[in-house]
Amino acid sequence: MKFVGSQLEYYLRDRDFKRNSKILLRYLVLLGIVIIIFSVLFHIIMAQVEGHYHSWITGFYWTLTVMSTLGFGDITFESDIGRLFSIIVLVSGIIMLLIVLPFAFIRHFYVPLLESQDRNRVPRQVPEGTKNHILICSYDVIARDLTERLKQEKTLFYVIENDLTKALEYHDERVPVIFGELDSQETYVRANIKEAKMLVVNRDDILNTKIILTIRVIAPAIPVVAIATDDESVHVQELSGANHVLPVKRWLGEQLANRVNAQNTRSIGQYEDLFIAELPVLYTRLVSKTIREAGLRQKFGVSIVAIWERGRLKPVHGNEKLTYESVLVIIGNKDQLQSIDELFYEHNINPNPILVIGGGKVGLAAVKLLRKNDILVNLIDKDPEICEKARHLCDKVFAGRASDYELLKKAGVLEAPSVLLSTNDDTMNIYLASYCRQLNKELRIVSRISEARNIDIIHRAGANFVLSYATLGSEAISAISKGHELTVLGEGITLFITPTPSSLEGKSLAESGIGAKTGLSVIAIKENSKVLTLLNADTLLPYGAEIVMLGNTEMRNKFNEIYVGQV
Repeated sequence: MKFVGSQLEYYLRDRDFKRNSKILLRYLVLLGIVIIIFSVLFHIIMAQVEGHYHSWITGFYWTLTVMSTLGFGDITFESDIGRLFSIIVLVSGIIMLLIVLPFAFIRHFYVPLLESQDRNRVPRQVPEGTKNHILICSYDVIARDLTERLKQEKTLFYVIENDLTKALEYHDERVPVIFGELDSQETYVRANIKEAKMLVVNRDDILNTKIILTIRVIAPAIPVVAIATDDESVHVQELSGANHVLPVKRWLGEQLANRVNAQNTRSIGQYEDLFIAELPVLYTRLVSKTIREAGLRQKFGVSIVAIWERGRLKPVHGNEKLTYESVLVIIGNKDQLQSIDELFYEHNINPNPILVIGGGKVGLAAVKLLRKNDILVNLIDKDPEICEKARHLCDKVFAGRASDYELLKKAGVLEAPSVLLSTNDDTMNIYLASYCRQLNKELRIVSRISEARNIDIIHRAGANFVLSYATLGSEAISAISKGHELTVLGEGITLFITPTPSSLEGKSLAESGIGAKTGLSVIAIKENSKVLTLLNADTLLPYGAEIVMLGNTEMRNKFNEIYVGQV
């Protein structure tokens, strides 16, 4: 009863109640007038035609029993006029009481009451005292990936949704959601934005600008991170008050361009004053050697912390044999990385153009960066307008379907060192990865992906490196929230920093079995502001230190389960 009372109280305060109640009340008044008229006519016909007299109560009683089709009971008309009147009352009752009244009640009371219950079921504000939380303006692909990270880190977050149907769906999925208008200051007041850690604005560029201007009135100091679809919108959102504007599609193209083989050792992130970089084994003298035989630590001081093998990150044990597909993940300073470039790369690497398939926002960003780095590019796209737009940036442009063998051959797939797949269709990218791999076994295939479920499939199809819009966006937002530099290691791979569990204190890396049991790669140990990266099997895990590791969420969960005792 308390719940029903609260629902009715909410409904009675709802602005839609007045409109619905007026319609229902008008019909009830009309129905009452009809009943009164029929009761008066009953008395007139009974008195003047039948010669019988009845009380007013009897008149109402007869009218209601006839209109509700319960029967005439002991009061009936004998004359034709009386019986014709009875028929009119009966038909009117069927229409007004049995058809229109239930419809009006359901339409203007019951359905709005259920809707109000739904609105009341989805919270409109955060719990009292909530602070240091992250507010997200849309539960899109980036937000889904980001919230998984926040759950792992036990960071409080709420999604703000202005569509009741979606808000109910998210609520049923146990996503912390608040129902409210995105351009209303009241929504953000209820979300306690002044005490929030950060606001993520990830709607379309136009609505993003309106949201930023709205919240800046009530929360001028809250850090705002906005996602920009078009590069032209970056400056607009910055002027509107966003602290960080992320052109994720452009970044995605640039990250993919950085993974092609035409470049030397490439930095992919930074930890403290050290750089994390990738070193493709192809075109080096490391092919067919083991990690120990490579001797990179002894010669250059860098540490090999992990190996990419066809999209899978593997921990280093020392006896791994490197192939032309291997990509080493190394950590060192800037001078050390440059010395590796000078000594290991031959000058006769494949000089043919990189092949880019798909010239949308992502593909065009990749082409621009490759052009900036003086790397030749051939482009394939089925849209002639896109081809014309990119012509001045490319060596050659081909308009048509990339599944056409003759077109691929003309574009140079048989000679190219790398192909970059940037269509926005996962199925097409998977098909092209498999097709290009069959045509050129030594080709390095770099691709974008949208759905996480397709990552393993496209790796099996032949892709060497895969990265998604969602991963890049969530990585960037997560880095901003922690005050770290953006480190993009690969799809699903991230940098974990955790205090040394008590179960591992004083043990060596070999004794800990972290790599063997979880798959995580330990890249550094931080103790008293000192970072140790030259690790070996005998390196001890001291008390109070932090362990820096590379891996995915599943590996992190295994680590917590085995060493911390929680998931």
